[in-house]
Amino acid sequence: MSPWPQPVAPLHPLTLSAIVAALPLALLLVLMGLARKSGLVSAAWGLIGAGILAIGVWGMPVKLAVASIAFGAVYGLWPIMWIVVAALWLYNLSIATGQFVLLQRWMMEHASGDRRIQVILVAFAFGALLEGTAGFGAPVAVAAYLLLGLGFTAAEAVTVCLIANTAPVAFGGLGIPIVALAAVTGLNLNQLSSMAGRQVPFLSLLLPGYLVWVVAKGRGLRETWPAALVAGASFALTQFLVSNLWGPYAADILAALASILALVLFLRIWKPRPNGSPVPRGKSSVERPSHSEHAPAAPSGLSTRQVLEAWAPWILLSIVMVAWSYLKLLSKGQFLVAVPYLNNGVFITLYQKSYAAVYVFQPLAAGTAAFTTVLLTALIFAVRPRLFLASGPRTLRQVRQPILTVVTIVGLAYLYNYSGMAYTLGAALAALGWLFPLASGFLGWMACFLSGSDTASNLLFGNLQVAAAHQLGLNPVLLAATNSSGAVTGKMVSPQNVAVGVTTVGLVGQEGNVVRSTFWHSLLFAGGLSVLAFAQAYWLKWMVP
Repeated sequence: MSPWPQPVAPLHPLTLSAIVAALPLALLLVLMGLARKSGLVSAAWGLIGAGILAIGVWGMPVKLAVASIAFGAVYGLWPIMWIVVAALWLYNLSIATGQFVLLQRWMMEHASGDRRIQVILVAFAFGALLEGTAGFGAPVAVAAYLLLGLGFTAAEAVTVCLIANTAPVAFGGLGIPIVALAAVTGLNLNQLSSMAGRQVPFLSLLLPGYLVWVVAKGRGLRETWPAALVAGASFALTQFLVSNLWGPYAADILAALASILALVLFLRIWKPRPNGSPVPRGKSSVERPSHSEHAPAAPSGLSTRQVLEAWAPWILLSIVMVAWSYLKLLSKGQFLVAVPYLNNGVFITLYQKSYAAVYVFQPLAAGTAAFTTVLLTALIFAVRPRLFLASGPRTLRQVRQPILTVVTIVGLAYLYNYSGMAYTLGAALAALGWLFPLASGFLGWMACFLSGSDTASNLLFGNLQVAAAHQLGLNPVLLAATNSSGAVTGKMVSPQNVAVGVTTVGLVGQEGNVVRSTFWHSLLFAGGLSVLAFAQAYWLKWMVP
């Protein structure tokens, strides 16, 4: 049978089709942000709305719609939720062994008990280290629990960690978003890495100060700006140098380590004015998780051995992930499964090519690398088998609802792709002409909001950005990289990312409130990156490699 052709504008004109295509996304945002529904409920209604439009307006055959949703659901389980489960298992194991308590104490000591410094050290720098290795919401979940133990409320902890989880995303998971972007567009990997490394470091430089402003407003920023500048500048400079001189693989890991080291050393010679004490423990807006009794009551000196124990799981995670990538283990033993009906059953009229639907099962996916870290941590520290096994069921209980949310939202994203609704939205924005660079970042934002992944965003709209660049006479490397850079700003409002991020702080089911608290920050960041891309397209062309 001939493939089903995606209609770009089923409702003429294209603008009307784009407005209709955006309705499920608007419904998702309204339910989460205004009606304060859970991520699962909002995603389910968004999926139902998208399904009705895909079949009734875009004319997608029912079997193709069902197959695309199932394809997305399977991908949501493996590899996405597999890496989340493994990373949270490591987190729960470190709690059970007391290593996480030592890490909290180390953070408290080196941040001088000052919540303004804690948000820089934990949410920004430590969160970036986790993003560089794992991603998919796990960095938010782990860093948020650290802040919860340091005295932040659950809502505060998740909000600042989501905002902080922007600058490192383009190079997250060992640079996989840029690697995927190069693969789908055929553009030079090093040029794409360099271009992204000439955009997101501006955000990295400003982000620590912005986080301080979020938790302590103008006075707090005036009193702590030197620390924010040191953390942001060291991160941004390292991120720029590594991405431009080496490539995307270790940009986040090295930048995060440089930022942590620079900030800790700086705090030895400079201290902020003592007005940033932690929130009293009784002020938390929700009941703390049952294992919060492990939180340290007060900082005290740690021995060298304790410091090594505190950091061991996370440094080991970085080492294992880098080795996994260097040895190219991700693709070992993988096998391909063509999705019935869907594989080459859709024709992308915008690109004039068939749409493949092949599920790549990787038994040695990034989640397997993270789980290997769990096993190594248990062996190195001689964890009792009973303690090790107990942390597994605890992890599964934490992620029951987030798994359903992620499966639903990724199914929605795949339906958007294969039905053509995503391409309708993209084509409408591409019609903006010379103003398109202003919308380029928002295309990435929209795709990441929908899919929860910078990598998926690049797979979805990377080629569209390149096609628009050729049509407008702009540099395709610039617009392709802007898609990835813009996607980082949508991470903080993505239902998938939020659903995982709230698992450790007792806010499962309250994802709508979290999205309300991050939405305008997200739009502000997306607007800033789009303005930068516009300037680089017409006035700062020397910045484009």
